[in-house]
Amino acid sequence: MIHLISDLHLTPDQPALLDHFDQYSSTLAPGDDLYILGDLFEYWLGDDAVNFLGHTAVERVLSSLSRRGVQVYFLSGNRDFLIGKEFADRCDMQIISDEHVLELGSKRVLLMHGDSLCTDDIAHQKFRNMVRLPSWQDAFLGKSLPERDALAKLARYRSEDGKTQKASQIMDVNNQAVDGVMRAHGVRLLIHGHTHRPAVHELNSSGNGYRVVLGDWTPEPSWIRLTETGLELLFAGTRKHLAF
Repeated sequence: MIHLISDLHLTPDQPALLDHFDQYSSTLAPGDDLYILGDLFEYWLGDDAVNFLGHTAVERVLSSLSRRGVQVYFLSGNRDFLIGKEFADRCDMQIISDEHVLELGSKRVLLMHGDSLCTDDIAHQKFRNMVRLPSWQDAFLGKSLPERDALAKLARYRSEDGKTQKASQIMDVNNQAVDGVMRAHGVRLLIHGHTHRPAVHELNSSGNGYRVVLGDWTPEPSWIRLTETGLELLFAGTRKHLAF
């Protein structure tokens, strides 16, 4: 079985989120695949900051999944794009790139975090392009942990403040961007997170394709179960089904 989640925004300040993740992880069985589509953490300072950020318990949960025979795949979000090979290796987790195409029998499914599709949010796209540069990341990771933490909190708080000043449609995906990326990869199904607007969207412009959006985990988990014949999306106690 293939499972997909995103936008947990784990932080020691909200231990209930980790409890949800731990309980959810216990339901996965040997042979299952778990795809985490970004923003597993509220923010990430580098692979050397697990203890500093209070995320040792999360590392234990991820490691326990691999020991039980669950393969974990991670696609970075806009909050945890600095997760690297060191942390992934400790958790036996495989990092995949954004715009990852999952081969599911005869079907192809495009997996993304989703923030790159919000092209109307010009400020976010400029910030995204900057922090993805290797030179920016090297400079940031070269600072001390307290310095990194102060910079990350400043950027995060500015982001939260900025959301209150933006029209809601600006923070959602751009339909042309969705159509373009699906056509580029030759897929009829796109799954992403980021927007915290869980839904199943039918896309006639993409050849009767579908865009399925995962929800965040506040106040309760959201997940997708995916098979060759369809998927089930859970959010806010609601279940949506899509047959292929």
